[in-house]
Amino acid sequence: MAEARLQVIAGGAVPQGPLTTDPWQFQTMCVDAFVASWRARGFSPVTIDNDIGLLERTLTALGRPAWEVTPEDIDRVVGDLAVKGRATSTRREYVQIFKGFHRFLQARKAAEIEAAFGVRLVCPVDEFNASRHVGDNSPALLPPPTPERVNEFFFFMKQRIATARKYGPAARDYAMFRTLYHAGLRSEEVSLLEKPDLHFTRGPFGKLHVRFGKGAHTSGPRPRWVPMLDGLDLVLRWFLKEVRPKFPDSAVLFADESGGSLHRGTVRNRLRYLMELEGRPASERFSPHALRRA
Repeated sequence: MAEARLQVIAGGAVPQGPLTTDPWQFQTMCVDAFVASWRARGFSPVTIDNDIGLLERTLTALGRPAWEVTPEDIDRVVGDLAVKGRATSTRREYVQIFKGFHRFLQARKAAEIEAAFGVRLVCPVDEFNASRHVGDNSPALLPPPTPERVNEFFFFMKQRIATARKYGPAARDYAMFRTLYHAGLRSEEVSLLEKPDLHFTRGPFGKLHVRFGKGAHTSGPRPRWVPMLDGLDLVLRWFLKEVRPKFPDSAVLFADESGGSLHRGTVRNRLRYLMELEGRPASERFSPHALRRA
């Protein structure tokens, strides 16, 4: 009977140590990898530049490597922002960008960080310092726009399509915000829609397949079907036929000018920009979330 032998096969199953054990150098490498993941997902250069700046300001304010940050550090930074009079939305953005970076470290760099620095990653954003979902857009403070106000805004957008310097982005914005309103979607949900998610033959009006619906707590995305009510099916048929071909070919439904997905922050910024162009008083302006609740 032949003697059984074991053979060592070279491979990458065992996590390799980081190239440097200097915590600040290693964190810089992690930030670069985090940014590269945004580019791979197709975020626009403007969105990436804005988020890089926000992440760098957050890490500087925390004053220690991300894996050493404690809940008390988060409290301190958010508290300092509040004392300086920064808006609730700004404080929420600081917390959210750090939370996203920490989640990236847990998914990609946890083994290296534990091997090099002896730290097991636990996110310091907890139930006591996590940003509230409603925050400064609470219904008690900021009611959703009335149907009359929304109709006025969409009438302004329709007129703008004919005069805008770039027809494609203006028409895309009109269809995108009509989808937010009529389908009740969140900014991130609408930004992640793809052309195959439109099912015009389902039901009497057609349905949207929201594959990346918001989940409760950490349950992950919860897909759902949303009917195309109030003529949304006609708007989306027009968009697919007349507008989407003016952008680079990709699966993304409401693409940016490179064919990639719009970031949810870009959706919010586009709405703010459009309402500034409309020229209505600040009291008549609204957020994407308020448009959804309308």
